[in-house]
Amino acid sequence: MDALEKLKLLGPPTCFEPAEEVHAVGVRQAPGLADDLAGCVYHAVTPGGKRIALLKTLLTSACERDCFYCAFRQGRDVRRAAFSPDELARLFMQLHQQGIVEGIFLSSGVAGGGPNTEDRLIATAEILRRRYGFQGYIHLKIMPGAERDQVAAAMRLANRVSVNLEAPNTRRLQLLAPHKVFAEELLQRLRWIEELRHEMPGRGPSSTTQFVVGAAGESDLELLTTTEFLHRQVGLARAYFVAFVPVPGTPLENHPPTSPLREHRLSQSSFLLRDYGFTVEELPFDAEGNLPLEHDPKWVWALRELTNAPVEINTADRLTLLRVPGVGPKGAARLLEARRHGRLRELSDLRKLGIAADRAAPFILLDGRRPAYQPPLWPLTGRAD
Repeated sequence: MDALEKLKLLGPPTCFEPAEEVHAVGVRQAPGLADDLAGCVYHAVTPGGKRIALLKTLLTSACERDCFYCAFRQGRDVRRAAFSPDELARLFMQLHQQGIVEGIFLSSGVAGGGPNTEDRLIATAEILRRRYGFQGYIHLKIMPGAERDQVAAAMRLANRVSVNLEAPNTRRLQLLAPHKVFAEELLQRLRWIEELRHEMPGRGPSSTTQFVVGAAGESDLELLTTTEFLHRQVGLARAYFVAFVPVPGTPLENHPPTSPLREHRLSQSSFLLRDYGFTVEELPFDAEGNLPLEHDPKWVWALRELTNAPVEINTADRLTLLRVPGVGPKGAARLLEARRHGRLRELSDLRKLGIAADRAAPFILLDGRRPAYQPPLWPLTGRAD
């Protein structure tokens, strides 16, 4: 199997490992590379907001772990492949020099133990940086059981690093991956990343994690309690939620799939925790600890808390403005700036600032008055603000 054939096998599975905001794209054809790499190359937004063409791939699909949900679990009858670090770095630079890719996300199955696998991930990044002089974007996965010095080495090479927690706590992880250890193998690596970041110039690379949603019976409350802890205490930049999809030939093949809408509501709620000043106790969980699927969680909170206590747009502070549906961080900043030049009295004033005025209208006062507005046809569907 040549390197390009390996990439076509090892790239597409990374669609289950979110790492940046990505959208799959068709790849323009290049001389000698007529194969379609659309399942491997994505339009991605990096942590700094730059848009790049990102190559996503595994270093190997061989894995000694037996995670119940995973297509590459040990013992499953599936075609395997592996890159050497030199082989993958050389292929990446070939694609990069032809203008096809600008950065790389690199994960792997665990083969020969977590530390040995991490060594190969680090070696690939070292070849890119030191032999080829690549200065672009690299995201490296931290393997279960990777050593602290390896985490530090990965952070010196990468723009972003990530640890897959998969579940919100020890009990749930045992139902997904019985031979992974939540605190010692996984969470400790995120703690090390935060500690090491403080020792690095410019605060070092950002960190992310991902959760498999719906396969272990966990509630949204469990997931978001852990997410809040990670944001507040471990410096996590982003939590990703992946709706479970059963894979034939795994122990969970008959488990029902999780609604993508649940994934979406969890993501919305994680932004409320990270960017909007909400706490997990304020989120609108039902008696079982789950979010309503049909309603945007911020809108539900506002219906309960702001309907009879509307926010005065002309005097509210930033955190209070962020509680209003239709107002995000950028919108709140524009509102505060506009108030320096005069009072806001009409919904049209908000629209000029890029605020979703009709969405905000039921929950605000403009110069002491409730604005007249036409109720939207989609009051409870999922806008991010």
